[in-house]
Amino acid sequence: MSVTIQICGAARTVTGSCYLFDVPTGRFLVDCGLFQGPKTLKALNYGAFPFRPADVDAVLLTHAHIDHSGLLPKLTREGFAGPILATRGTIDLCSYMLPDAGNIQETEVAALNRRNAARGRAAVSPIYTQANAIAALDQFRPVEYDAWYPVIPGVRTRYWNAGHLLGSASIELEFAGQGDDGRPLRVLMSGDIGPDAKLLELDPEGPTGLDYVFCESTYGDTDRPSTTPALRRSHLAQEVRDAAAGRGALLIPAFAVERTQELIADLADLMAQGDIPAAPIFLDSPLAIRATEVFRRNAASLDPAVDLDRLLTSTQLHFTETVDESKSIARLSGFHIIIAASGMCDAGRIRHHLKRWLWRKECTVLLTGFQAQGTLGRFLLDGAKAVRIQGDEIKLEARIRYIDEYSGHADGPELERWIAARRPIRRGLFIVHGEEHALGGLQNRIAERTLPTARIFAPMLDDVYDLSTAAPTSIDVARRRRLAPDAVVNLDWHNDMSKLILDINDQIEAAADDRARGVIVRRLRRALEQA
Repeated sequence: MSVTIQICGAARTVTGSCYLFDVPTGRFLVDCGLFQGPKTLKALNYGAFPFRPADVDAVLLTHAHIDHSGLLPKLTREGFAGPILATRGTIDLCSYMLPDAGNIQETEVAALNRRNAARGRAAVSPIYTQANAIAALDQFRPVEYDAWYPVIPGVRTRYWNAGHLLGSASIELEFAGQGDDGRPLRVLMSGDIGPDAKLLELDPEGPTGLDYVFCESTYGDTDRPSTTPALRRSHLAQEVRDAAAGRGALLIPAFAVERTQELIADLADLMAQGDIPAAPIFLDSPLAIRATEVFRRNAASLDPAVDLDRLLTSTQLHFTETVDESKSIARLSGFHIIIAASGMCDAGRIRHHLKRWLWRKECTVLLTGFQAQGTLGRFLLDGAKAVRIQGDEIKLEARIRYIDEYSGHADGPELERWIAARRPIRRGLFIVHGEEHALGGLQNRIAERTLPTARIFAPMLDDVYDLSTAAPTSIDVARRRRLAPDAVVNLDWHNDMSKLILDINDQIEAAADDRARGVIVRRLRRALEQA
């Protein structure tokens, strides 16, 4: 009997988490997430899976975030008929998040098709629909932490609290008779590991004495300053006071689930204590509104020190669920706070607010979490002077600020401690779910100090390993790769083209007169003709 794993996502990238385990008795996935970031990477969402969905017997889901769960409706639509094992908190969140994702895809594709029709281009179809997502929910099955469950014959699983999100888990696997001396082969999939001092979550847990660990590395090269809940609120208060001085909008792009609820809780508490000016807080995200209710219902399973129910019902908090309610915010003047998804500014209502406010000096944009390469949020964070939103060029005059203390991910030292606590790790550690600099940072941090360098691996997308051998054995898959390795780790031509268009516009605007502008246009035309 052999045990192989195919790295179907989250390899040299933080999105698209998906791992296919294959044994003679069956096949199962850990996660089935949506790719985000550059268009070349997101195109994988529309393409074929690197396996046949009907051949998959089960899915084990670490948590509800879309980069881990977002392709489940496509998987079920294309033939997967097995159970999806997840904690009750994850199921509650997915019951809103997956239909919302389907609705967003339908809405955005409808808008794209209107533009395509005007340009004479072919229509496209959404990755899946809201109806597909609702249908997929029938296949979810609840599991409890710290209990063993069968997956397929010869394989069982146990879920551990990962401290990342309501219901999040690290997933332990045992393959009967595949370890040393006939013992089970023991594998741990980290999922996303939460940081210390997280507002709502308890500290992450996990087993020890494993053969393999697959560990996320989102912030593997980052050392955050030590923080406490009081210090985090103090930093947020200063950002809010600075934004209020501008007398415009404070835009907070935030992940609809947990990040939003943490921010609301702290903002409401700061206003109640008089530490920041009282101002309306608009939660402009139907998904975040529903997720907030899920958090209120599950408050007992979260940190008991936080009076979540009181904070999430603040009189300053206003829910804008409909499109008309969202548009009505534009009539406001003076200081107000808008929290809207997505956290990386790549979709959702936040883009409309950014389009309205980015060119205005009185606006502040406060980024509160990881911004993946190729996303609008990353371009803002990196200091872009202009961006394109829905085909329009926007010159940036707003203040762009960043606060990392609401991150749902452990930083480098916290990941190092989590890995060390899993020892002994007998056969290998795979570093996944991170960009190149983060992967390298975590590897440098733990090599030789925590584990021998020879037992640390950083796989590429679609790599396959045999885990049955004394050390993981790579299986040649060069002809089956969906993307060349460079296409996964680098910005793509779409990003280069957007920047080129912005640079051309800058050059033409800076030209002395119409004659100089004509010279630029003719040179560009000659370059195109020679290409």
